[in-house]
Order: sequence, then C-alpha cells, then structure tokens
Amino acid sequence: MVKSERPGSTEDAPAGYEGVWRFTAPADDVSVPQARHAVRDLLNRQGVPAQDELVQGLLLIVSELVTNAVRHAALLSPVLAVEVAIGTEWIRVSVEDNHPYRPKALERDYAQTGGRGLLLVREITVEAGGVCDIEHTASGGKIIWVALPLAGPSLTSPPSAPSAL
Repeated sequence: MVKSERPGSTEDAPAGYEGVWRFTAPADDVSVPQARHAVRDLLNRQGVPAQDELVQGLLLIVSELVTNAVRHAALLSPVLAVEVAIGTEWIRVSVEDNHPYRPKALERDYAQTGGRGLLLVREITVEAGGVCDIEHTASGGKIIWVALPLAGPSLTSPPSAPSAL
C-alpha cells in the first residue's frame, strides 16, 4: 500500500532514510489513527533522525489534517491521499482530497470546543521552524502540506512558500 519513490542520482546519493511515500485511505474516521500509525511506522522503519518532540508534533499534524479531510471533504472526496517526503534536512507531510473548498485557520477562541485543527497545525509548524500551505490540484481538489526541519528551527527551508494557513 505504501509506494516509494527515491529522489537523487548516483552522484547525489541520498541518505538511507530519504524518499517519498504515498498512500491512500478512505475518507472515514478509522483512517485518522491508521494514517498516524502508518507515518510513525514509516519514520521508524526508515530510521529518520528526528527528535521525539518533532515526531509527536508531526503525528499530531497528520491526525489533524486527515481529520479535516474526513469531516469536511468526504462527501466530494471518498478517498484521501497522504504523502510523506523526507530529505536530509526536512520532512514534509501532505494530505490531498478532491474537495475544492480551501480552509482557513480560525482565530484563537479558547471557549470554542472544535474547529481549531488548522490553527493547531499552524502553531506546531511555526514553533518547529517549518512552513505550511494549501495548494489546488489540477483536478480541482486541494493539498494541505507541512514541512518541518529535522533538526529544529533555523535550517535551510524546504522548497516552497511561507505559511498560508
């Protein structure tokens, strides 16, 4: 179920943990813990040199993004995709669905009991020194992605734009 695509050439030999993995899941509640466990197991299996705090933050981000896809996009997108791209200095996770709505992070309202998932994603990302954004797909859906530096804040930024969440 997990497909691996390895970047680089023989001259630009990647570290043993580098690569891109993508899997799909139904837009159903059971996919939230399954996606989180799949990402955790991938990081462990590949031997990614990430501190536990970074991994826990990344897994919370995966849970929030998959939960949003399940809750808000399932009607138009019965299947979602999770992609994990790991480089020497950063890790990027994205969740793709076919729903055209582009969500926005809500303002802080501590009295509110729900609806703060993207705000939490943005705060974890900023604290870790990463970036996040939302992109439209060619098919009219969206990809929400987060890239975090493996060694904490102040490394070279991963490719792409500043946080738009």
